[in-house]
Amino acid sequence: MSEPSNGAPQNSGRITRQSGRKTRNDAFVKPKTEYADRSLEAVRARKRQRKDTISAGDNGKTPSTKPRGYPIIEAPIYSSSDAGPENWREVYATIKTMRSQITSPADKFGCEQSKHKESDPKTKDEITDTAVTRLRMAVGGTLSVEAVIAAEESVISESINKVGFWRRKSGYIKQVACRLRDEFESDVPKTLDELVSLPGIGPKMAILILHVAWNINHGIGVDSHVHRLTNRLGWHRKPTKNAEETRSSLESWLPSELYREINLMLVGFGQVICTPANPRCNACELSEKQLCPSANHAGKRSGRTVLATESRRLVSVPRVTVEYEEGTS
Repeated sequence: MSEPSNGAPQNSGRITRQSGRKTRNDAFVKPKTEYADRSLEAVRARKRQRKDTISAGDNGKTPSTKPRGYPIIEAPIYSSSDAGPENWREVYATIKTMRSQITSPADKFGCEQSKHKESDPKTKDEITDTAVTRLRMAVGGTLSVEAVIAAEESVISESINKVGFWRRKSGYIKQVACRLRDEFESDVPKTLDELVSLPGIGPKMAILILHVAWNINHGIGVDSHVHRLTNRLGWHRKPTKNAEETRSSLESWLPSELYREINLMLVGFGQVICTPANPRCNACELSEKQLCPSANHAGKRSGRTVLATESRRLVSVPRVTVEYEEGTS
């Protein structure tokens, strides 16, 4: 077995070029390491090893013992001395007025209606309403903890198979029912930490549950609509990348008495007016009042409408897919 110049034995399975090279400024470049075993399984094993080394910390020896869970997001936020984005109160009031004049799917089938019809905000509200109705009938007419536990998982799956990720959610429903029976006396938990400990429950859903089930104002429920609209409106110092960053930024300046209502207001507005594709800016008062930096300006550039500010700069609107799974955010 050959040994490198430092005398350390060379790892088996590796072929290391002994000679390094120098760049024009004489900076030494580390010799390239080639692996004899290039099979898919070997490549995956080396990736796992590198990830373990990175997660071990600076010394690369002691594995991290930090529990996995929902991370604390440090978003670019407004300081406590700031009053929030410019004209945000006028923008908020304008959206609220427009919302009072329209009826969205969220108004008919959303989470706020869960006192009568349970809802899952990851799927279109109409689809969820149908799925929950089918599930309620399949388990005997009442979605109680006992009824769900007694039902076969195949019955649950067949009832909700029109919603997204229905196979995974079928298991979550059974697991949550068992946890509620064993740990919470068959009731809904009253704290955010307890709720996010349940399978399939993320921060957004936990906050909405506290709002609706217990009338507890613990924060802002941020879904894809809230994330998209607040970025289009420029309500963050820098564009946020995900729902938790958006929540952290909004809660740094928005008055807490608006935490609960902003979700339903923006969700409905995003479903009807400020849609993900082809927003109806011609029907939006924000565009008319020049309060939206992302308003559509009709143009024929390349045959498409251009999203632009008044200075014609393109506005970058981050795209987000909100998926909450157990142990992830």
